Amino acid sequence: MACNFVEGSTCSDEKIAQLRQTLAAMGVDCIQIDFARNVLKVGQNLKAYRQTRKLVKLNHYNLIHSHSPIGGLLSRLAARDLRKQGTKVIYTAHGFHFFNGAPLLNWLIFYPIEKISSRWTDVLVTITHEDYQLATQKMYAKKVVYVPGVGIDTQSFLSDSKTASLREEKRKELGFTDQDILMLSVGELNKNKNHEVILRAMAQLGNKRLKYAVAGRGILKDHLEQLASELGIAEQLCLLGFRSDVRDLFKAADLFAHPSFREGLSVAVMEAMASGLPIICTEIRGNVDLIDNGKGGFWFHPADVNSAAQALKNVVSASDRQSLGDYNRKKAEGFDIKVVLDTMKDLYQ
Repeated sequence: MACNFVEGSTCSDEKIAQLRQTLAAMGVDCIQIDFARNVLKVGQNLKAYRQTRKLVKLNHYNLIHSHSPIGGLLSRLAARDLRKQGTKVIYTAHGFHFFNGAPLLNWLIFYPIEKISSRWTDVLVTITHEDYQLATQKMYAKKVVYVPGVGIDTQSFLSDSKTASLREEKRKELGFTDQDILMLSVGELNKNKNHEVILRAMAQLGNKRLKYAVAGRGILKDHLEQLASELGIAEQLCLLGFRSDVRDLFKAADLFAHPSFREGLSVAVMEAMASGLPIICTEIRGNVDLIDNGKGGFWFHPADVNSAAQALKNVVSASDRQSLGDYNRKKAEGFDIKVVLDTMKDLYQ
């Protein structure tokens, strides 16, 4: 496995160390490549390209499977000559940066990158139906396939005899009561994750029982706390920082919110579905693949506080809130890791 283990990841250092140990035990080499997270870091990306080209020339791989716009571009560029010798190249697009409603700049930068590099691709894997349609119409890859995300272990999120006591303990630990309606989000505190629209929707509803817990860290922490204070809902917001107990948080929650501007196919949403939570989410690519509006939750526009407030109200006041969650739990089975692994095995073979 060749990637940037040092920077650019949202995982903790402990998780990265555990991953490397697991891979080593499986006999998988871990190779540091200094991929930048930003396409504008030209010097770092040139270094990463040289590292990647050297790696593939030394090892003459039979198969190369790349991910992310930058890693995908550099690895496919580095493997051009090897493809002439029989090496197969797979690229998984975890949500194109260009999509319906995306900023023009995204189309100007990332669309040409993906289109050009698709010429050096044997199989292009997409994880949303919108991306699949776009790729089949616009890209040059020899083959385009749809795979339902990276997959989750749905069984690990099911309720059991300990769920009720665990829910009570976790809510008590976090400072929430049985009377609180606990809404959870999981993700970085950044502009794209768009937690601000949820805070403004909460202020509009004025329901003091409604509490909002966000698991994640990021540059907007102070801004979100200040905004909550200005909106008069500071007591209803709980920024949890990085958490290693997300499964337990799902059990403690009453509903899940996913207000992003852009997503591929969100693992957090899939996990919330498998946990049996009703979900409010933005009507964007990926989210609409997962959540059926009015059946598993409700959609809203990412920049529309009124529609976010209405979606939130629909779930909070729903007499059949549990049925929304049950619908999601059933649908999550289609995104189970076993489904994804079977699809990928067929693809590799």
